[in-house]
Amino acid sequence: MGVRVEKDIYILAIESSCDETAAAVVKNGREVLSNVIYSQIALHTEYGGVVPEIASRKHIEKINQVIEKALADADKALTQMDAIAVTYGPGLVGALLVGVSAAKAISFASGIPLIGVHHIEGHISANYIENKELDPPFLCLVVSGGHSHLVVVKDYGEYEIIGRTRDDAAGEAFDKVARAIGLGYPGGPKIDKVSREGNPDAIHFPRAKVGDAEYDFSFSGLKSAVLNYLNSCQMKGEKIAVADVAASFQKAVIDVLVDHSMDALAKYGYKKFAIAGGVASNSSLRKTFEEACAKRGIAFYHPSPVYCTDNAAMIGAAAYYEYQNGVRHGFDLNAVPNLKLGERI
Repeated sequence: MGVRVEKDIYILAIESSCDETAAAVVKNGREVLSNVIYSQIALHTEYGGVVPEIASRKHIEKINQVIEKALADADKALTQMDAIAVTYGPGLVGALLVGVSAAKAISFASGIPLIGVHHIEGHISANYIENKELDPPFLCLVVSGGHSHLVVVKDYGEYEIIGRTRDDAAGEAFDKVARAIGLGYPGGPKIDKVSREGNPDAIHFPRAKVGDAEYDFSFSGLKSAVLNYLNSCQMKGEKIAVADVAASFQKAVIDVLVDHSMDALAKYGYKKFAIAGGVASNSSLRKTFEEACAKRGIAFYHPSPVYCTDNAAMIGAAAYYEYQNGVRHGFDLNAVPNLKLGERI
């Protein structure tokens, strides 16, 4: 009897949940043949943050070009795709609609199946791209502009959130503090860079514990403490050491993220830990997690920075496992801006 050869699965993936217009071709969920990202950061910087209406209009302008380039870079024709995957939530509703509409139109015209993907599941799945040996179950910390989740990845497509933010997400706190100390937008990369020149122990900022939920996060108190410190300096006429403020704030955020994650690993007994999302590209965060995991004999996984920020390759990775699980969507697929992790529409 001959050996059964599994067919290679090619997925064209589209991501437009915020201010990146992205498309990618992914083979078998782990091999990225192309990953095209059109970033709008320069456009939104002058406003100090993402303007949803501008983001949506830019997605409309760029989406077809990005999709065509993704297919060309992969040297594949649309007819060779087994599925069209698209982020349908969570995110900015206008931005999501552009990607969803494009994916539905392509699926309708070509007859290729459509798969809607959860944006956060995409971030988690980014870890599969470069870590071929990583399989569930494992614990994953998702830290981005809109989310701070501690998630048990039970299986492909099966998640349990054990910790979440009660107020600001970690990335949101980075953006607000960066703005307050005059660094501007986007806050995360700017604080990461400036912090290297500062003393992380110069100022003690609070580390919040949420009494009734040991793995939940709260960053609004920390943000307020930074603002109070800045106001106090100004009132006293003291010079503000921006690098020290940035480094001390960053350390406070990282301490909480690492402590919660290590406590959860000890309680749940997992030996594999991953990080995902935009804040996961922070160099100090990665280094601290590396050391904490090494000390405890835990395998630590993280995507390259290009796969931490919003991209379509991660959507293609997540879609592959949805495809294998038989998930297909109809042309009634819609944008769901507040889609919860693990929720299926």
